[in-house]
Amino acid sequence: MADEYKGMVREMCDKKLAPNLPYVKGLFLGWFEPLKEAIEAEQKLQRSKKQKSAFAPHIELLPADKMALIVMHKMMGLMMVGHEDGCVPVVQAAVQIGMAVEQEVRIHNFLEKTKSFQRKNAVGDAQESLSKEKEVLRKRINNLIRRKRLIQVQKLVRNEETKPWGRDTQAKLGSRLVELLIESAFVQPPVNQSPDTLPDVRPAFRHRFRTANNPGRKIMKRYGVIECDPLVLAGLDGSAKHMMIPYFPMLVPPKKWKGYDKGGHFFLPSFLMRTHGSRKQQDALKHVPGKNMQKVFEALDTLGNTKWRVNRRVLDVVESIWAGGGNIAGLVDRADIPIPEKPISEDLTEIQKWRWSMRKAKKINREMHSQRCDTELKLSVARKLKDEDGFYYPHNLDFRGRAYPMHPHLSHLSSDLSRGILEFAEGRPLGKSGLHWLKIHLANLYSGGVKKLSHEGRLAFVENHLDEIFDSAANPVHGKRWWLMAEDPFQCLAACINLSEALKSSSPYNVISHLPIHQDGSCNGLQHYAALGRNSLEAAAVNLVAGEKPADVYTEIAVRVHEIILKDSSKDPATNPNALLAKLLIDQVDRKLVKQTVMTSVYGVTYVGAREQIKRRLEEKGHITDDRLLFSAACYTAKVTMKALGELFQAARDIMSWLGDCAKVIASEDQPVRWTTPLGLPVVQPYFKSKRHLIRTSLQVLALQREGSSVEVRKQRTAFPPNFVHSLDGSHMMMTAVACRDADLRFAGVHDSFWTHACDVDLMNRILRDKFVELYRMPILENLLEDFQTSYPALTFPPLPERGNFDLQEVLKSPYFFN
Repeated sequence: MADEYKGMVREMCDKKLAPNLPYVKGLFLGWFEPLKEAIEAEQKLQRSKKQKSAFAPHIELLPADKMALIVMHKMMGLMMVGHEDGCVPVVQAAVQIGMAVEQEVRIHNFLEKTKSFQRKNAVGDAQESLSKEKEVLRKRINNLIRRKRLIQVQKLVRNEETKPWGRDTQAKLGSRLVELLIESAFVQPPVNQSPDTLPDVRPAFRHRFRTANNPGRKIMKRYGVIECDPLVLAGLDGSAKHMMIPYFPMLVPPKKWKGYDKGGHFFLPSFLMRTHGSRKQQDALKHVPGKNMQKVFEALDTLGNTKWRVNRRVLDVVESIWAGGGNIAGLVDRADIPIPEKPISEDLTEIQKWRWSMRKAKKINREMHSQRCDTELKLSVARKLKDEDGFYYPHNLDFRGRAYPMHPHLSHLSSDLSRGILEFAEGRPLGKSGLHWLKIHLANLYSGGVKKLSHEGRLAFVENHLDEIFDSAANPVHGKRWWLMAEDPFQCLAACINLSEALKSSSPYNVISHLPIHQDGSCNGLQHYAALGRNSLEAAAVNLVAGEKPADVYTEIAVRVHEIILKDSSKDPATNPNALLAKLLIDQVDRKLVKQTVMTSVYGVTYVGAREQIKRRLEEKGHITDDRLLFSAACYTAKVTMKALGELFQAARDIMSWLGDCAKVIASEDQPVRWTTPLGLPVVQPYFKSKRHLIRTSLQVLALQREGSSVEVRKQRTAFPPNFVHSLDGSHMMMTAVACRDADLRFAGVHDSFWTHACDVDLMNRILRDKFVELYRMPILENLLEDFQTSYPALTFPPLPERGNFDLQEVLKSPYFFN
C-alpha cells in the first residue's frame, strides 16, 4: 500500500492527475509525503535525544510510510463511523491509532520473519532453474503460508510472543502521531482564484476543547477533540471505496480457540470475550479450566469455520441502485434534504418554527451522512472480496455469552444489505425438502404478515407471485421491482434469484443453492422465560406448543392494547386526560407498533425505551405531525403496552422480579453478580464505578477510564434479568452449532436466528428443538440459586418463584417454535 501511494504521488506530479482523482484520495496523496517526512523527522529526533520520549521505542517499529498511512486512514475511518459532527475525542483517536500501529507491527514482524523463513528454505542460486525437488519444497512452503496450516509457519517463524503494549503506550504514541497529522495535513477550497491571490490553505484537522453538558453539576467536564475541516467531511460520503479498510474477514479458517487470548486471528490480538476492560471478567476467564470451556470453544470454532462468499448478482444490483442515488431498498438517500430558508417575517412564532425545522433538517442530514459512510464501508469490503472463492469470520463472545463475528463492517449479523450480499461459499443441491424451505424462506422475508400464515399459506403466497418472482430475478432494476416491497428486500432478491433458477431448471431438485435459510425463534426471549416458568399459557403464546398456524404474540398484545385504548376513548375527557389521546390512536394500533417493545420487554426495556420505540413507529405512520402531540401519544401507548404485557406474561414477570431481587441482594454488598452458563462460561457483570487515570501526552493530558472496585448497584440489579436470559439463548445457539457440525451441516447463528442450507433445514430443526429441551431439562434456576448461596453464604436470597407443569416434550412437536 505504501509503495502504491509513492507511485501515485510520482505519477500525480509528473502527469498532474490530482484534479481527476477521487476527492479524499486526492487529499490523502497531498498529506502522504508531508506526514511521512514528519514521522521520519520524529524518528530521527528520538534516536538523537538522550532523554527520549515515552513513545520513542514504538515509533521506530514501523517504516514512516506505513505509519503515515495508518494514521491517515484510521483517522478518516473514525470520522466516518459514528461521528456525525466531524469530531473525534482525542482519547479515542489516540488509543485507536496506537492500537492500529501495534497490530501492524505484529503483521510487519510476522511477514519479515516469513520472508526470512522462505529465503532459508529456497535452496540454490536464483539464476539457476529450480530442480523438481526444490520446486516441490517451495510449493509446500507457500501452501503452509496460504492455507489452513498457516499456524505451522507462524510457530516456525515466531521466536517469542510479543507482549501487549497497553493503553498508556498506545495513547502516548497515538497522541504524537495525531499531533504530526495536524501539523502536516492541509486542505484548500476548490475555488478559482486570481494569480495574485494567496491560496486559502488551512489545516485539515484541529485540536479543540469542548465542555460536556452535565446538568446539575457545578464543575463542567472539558475534553479534547480532533475536529475535521468541513471540506474533508463533505468528501467522505462516497470515499470509502478509495480508503483502506484495516481488517477484512479471513481467507483461511481461524485458529481454534484454546484460551482467553488463544484463537481467532493468526497474528492480530484476539480475545475470547469482549470484556471492555473488566479485569474481574478477564480473571474469571483466564482461571477457568480449559476442559470446562470445551463446548464454548467448539461452538466458536464451528461458527468461524463456516465459509462465506459474496453474492455477485445481488452486489451488482446494490451498486446500480447506489450509483443512482440510493433511497430505495432501505438504502439511504445520497442527497441531503434541503435546509429551510429563514423567513422574511419578523414574527417570533415563525422564527421559532424555522429554527426548530432547521435543527431537525440538519440532524437528519448528519444521520444520513453517517448512514452513507456505513453503507460505503460495507460495500468497500464486498468489492474487495467479490473475486475470492470464500472467506471466514472468526467469532468471539460478549460478556453474556452471545457469539458475534469479529469483523465490524460486512457480516451476516448486520443489516439486510449485508445479509443480501453474503451467501455460503459451499453450495448444496436443493432436493425436494430444500425447494420447500426456499419458498417458505422467501415468504418469510417478504412480509411479517405473511410469516403469520401457516407453512401451507406461505407456500401458496409464493405460488401466487411466481410471475413477480421471475421478473425480480431477471430484471431487478428495470422490471416491476416486486422485491422492493419486501421487508428485507436484498435478501428477498437473493431468494428470488435462487428460486427462479430452480423452477426454470429441468431438474429443480438438483439445482445448487448457496443461500442461507433462516429459522427464527418466535419472540425468543419470552420462549426462554416460558421454558423457565413452565407456564402452559405463556408457552402456547410463543409457540412452544404445536398449532395449525403460528401463534403471534405481537398481534395478541396489539389486540389487548387496542381494547384498552378503545375503552379509554369512550371516557369523558374532562375526567380522563387520556381520552383524547385514545381517540386519536384508535386506528393506529397494529402489530408493528408494539412489536419492538414486546420483543425487548424481556431484555429489560424501560418505560423511556418503550416510549421512544413507539414514538418512532408513530412517526413512521405520519398521521400525527405535531411533535408535542406525538410525544404525548407515545407516552400513553407505552404505558398501555407495558400493562398488556404484564397481564399476559405474569409468570415471566415473576421470574424477572426474582432475578432482579437476587441481584439487588448481591450488589448491595458491593459485589458484582456472577454466574456460570450451562456451557461452563463464567460471567461477571461489568458494572463498576469507573476511575479516571490521567496520562500526559504530547498533545494533552488524557483521562483514561479504568474499572473501579465499587459496583453500580442499580445497574447490577436491572441488567441481570436480561443478561441472564441472553446467556441462555447464547447457550442454546452454541449447543445447536456443535450438534449441527457433528451432523455435517453448515451453520450460522444470529442470536435467535439459525441458518443452514435449504436441504438441511429439516435436520437443523430437529437438532435445535432437541437442544432446547436438553437445555431446559437442566434445573437452571435451582443451580443458579445454589451457586449464589455457595458464593455468598452470608446472604439470604428470596425463594424461587412458583412454576407450572408445562411438558417440555411439546416443543419437539411444535412446527412454529422456530420457523
